[in-house]
Amino acid sequence: MGRLAMRRLALAWVVLASLGADAAARADEVRPAASRPLHVGAARLAAADTEPGQWMAHGRTWSEQRYSPLAQIDETNVARLGPAWVHATGTLRGLEATPLVVDGVMIATLTWSRVLALDARTGQELWRFDPEVPRAWGRHACCDVVNRGVAWWEGRVYVGTLDGRLVALDAKTGERLWSVQTTDPTRPYTITGAPRVAKGKVFIGNGGGEFGVRGYVSAHDAETGERLWRFYTVPASKDGPHEHVEVAQAAATWSRESTFESGLGGTVWDSMAFDPELDLLYVGVGNSNPYNRVLRSPGGGDNLFLTAILALRPDSGELVWHYQTTPAENWDYTATQHMILADLEIGGRTRKVLMQAPKNGFFYVLDRITGELISADAFAAMNWASHVDLETGRPVETGRAEWKDAESFVVPGPGGAHNWHPMAFHPGTGLVYVPSQDMAYPFLADPKHEHRPGYYNTGEDFPAMAKSIDGFERALKFCSPTHLTAWDPVARRQVWRVNKRSEINAGVLATAGNLVFQGGGGDGILSAYRATDGERVWSADLGVGIMAPPISYRVDGVQYVAVLVGVGGSAGLNFSVLESRNDGAVVAFKLDGRAPLPARRAPTPGRVRVTTDQLDPAQVEQGRVLYGTHCFRCHGVNAISGGLLPDLRHSSRQTHEQWRPIVLGGTLANKGMASFADVLSPAEVDAIQHYVVSQALREPTLLESVARFAAEQGLCIPASWLAR
Repeated sequence: MGRLAMRRLALAWVVLASLGADAAARADEVRPAASRPLHVGAARLAAADTEPGQWMAHGRTWSEQRYSPLAQIDETNVARLGPAWVHATGTLRGLEATPLVVDGVMIATLTWSRVLALDARTGQELWRFDPEVPRAWGRHACCDVVNRGVAWWEGRVYVGTLDGRLVALDAKTGERLWSVQTTDPTRPYTITGAPRVAKGKVFIGNGGGEFGVRGYVSAHDAETGERLWRFYTVPASKDGPHEHVEVAQAAATWSRESTFESGLGGTVWDSMAFDPELDLLYVGVGNSNPYNRVLRSPGGGDNLFLTAILALRPDSGELVWHYQTTPAENWDYTATQHMILADLEIGGRTRKVLMQAPKNGFFYVLDRITGELISADAFAAMNWASHVDLETGRPVETGRAEWKDAESFVVPGPGGAHNWHPMAFHPGTGLVYVPSQDMAYPFLADPKHEHRPGYYNTGEDFPAMAKSIDGFERALKFCSPTHLTAWDPVARRQVWRVNKRSEINAGVLATAGNLVFQGGGGDGILSAYRATDGERVWSADLGVGIMAPPISYRVDGVQYVAVLVGVGGSAGLNFSVLESRNDGAVVAFKLDGRAPLPARRAPTPGRVRVTTDQLDPAQVEQGRVLYGTHCFRCHGVNAISGGLLPDLRHSSRQTHEQWRPIVLGGTLANKGMASFADVLSPAEVDAIQHYVVSQALREPTLLESVARFAAEQGLCIPASWLAR
């Protein structure tokens, strides 16, 4: 089918969808007010397409397609889109949440697991809830103190907190109804993902794999919070006793010498989806601990259920099938990325499929009834594998990404070819829109690795790697590190791609108006692209970087597009430099909107540097190693901050005078700077201070000068140079 014919077909589908959506909306708008008390039950969620003006679940519907049937805003009039309202959140860290909208009320989450309710018409704040997460717990968050949203069931909303609690709130008032601890508070678990809800149960996972925890997903009673079942994704030992039969099945794929003391990882830190017809809950499982498989499971083995997609019975947690995307995971290639459920015509028949584009770079289409692999194709640059064998379902590794004996540049790196940023499926075009990215990473094994509580236990030599990262990431930038890729899951090919220069990606929304909305990551531009061919048809400068996925909803007959702004996460902390101050906000657009957008504000300037003529080279080198072990995740590689957290090179004299009380005494714990007294001695803290001062005084190297010139001239390298 030619492009013109394809576009005409898509537009025809849009018109039909629009008529159906309008009819459903009219029915929705005449619903008696008394029957709409902010309640979202099974019947309402199952029939979500009859209420296209709502956004009642994380992906709008249980299928997680992130497609809005609304078409009041379309490709012919989107140029008239303007801001309807702006609500400042008062935050300066990353915002990743998908807002939910039910009966004119919008509820979203902010940093530190706080919950915000707004009038979806005006942006007026209705209530705010703070679970009072201890700020020192931010030390256990690998990738910022973010949160990706709430679940809504009956008259309650549910949020997972960074310190491992599941909290139920009254949707009308924000009053806390109950709170349960879902993790061991003595272990470095975190929760940043959104809960899911179905059949009167709330499903919640957790994170913390890099620090040394054992992954699982739990089901809790939506009314009382009582835990109903728990599915462990990795074994606690080789021989048991095992909590359930599936753990015994997994244990057979681990060596007896495995690092069980590390917890092994396998955390369920993000994506889930529910199919009410098949009565299956799909769960994505995360990475290993440590990453290095030679250290983790010396005798080999696939190490189930790391990086696997699980199909569970929601009533019992019983495993129906599993598919492992990356057996013997070695590179932080999680399978926690967004999963989409759809019915597709494949091979002359309709297949019920599950689609995922995880970190490892392959786009998977699975039969969601049986777990059978239908297809797996590369959608981004990679050098670790050549293809996936469709007979065995296993990737065929190239051997070029091994790092047990020597440093290896691996594509994609641990940030993945697609990370947490949600993708979207458009039933009209048949395309999946993926926030894809190209990145490389210098893996280097730590020859002295052993599991240490309180450390970042991935098995990497971070102090040595910092030199490679500094040179590679700054001097050899990929030409287009991030992109929006339109993927045809039936034809198994890329249809179009929009290339971007930001290192920070953003989530996606598709609509019946033949539009795809996505933020520009670090540049603060929200754009609309034509769904059929990727042509940009509208954009707005929001003044602050955008990671979160947009949504669309309708109130009083008016369609809105809304998104949270504010960057952070792993990329925001480590691999980008803020171009403007990171003032968080919720911004909603409508046709002919006239509300003023906030002006760009310059980043907070650095303070006066402290200088000294007496630096002990041995102490500086010791500090470099310690900084690479403990500090770079938040304050930047080689003490060069991206701007979300303080650049220590620019610390004030007062900060240097209080260095030990801050790092050891926790005097700034209420601001998120936890004490490190459990892993650092006073002499080691002094060494880190010497290293930071040395970095403040250091003249740029030749490589850095070349990197600065390359950046100024827009020079870069294609990802294909390091890919297969």
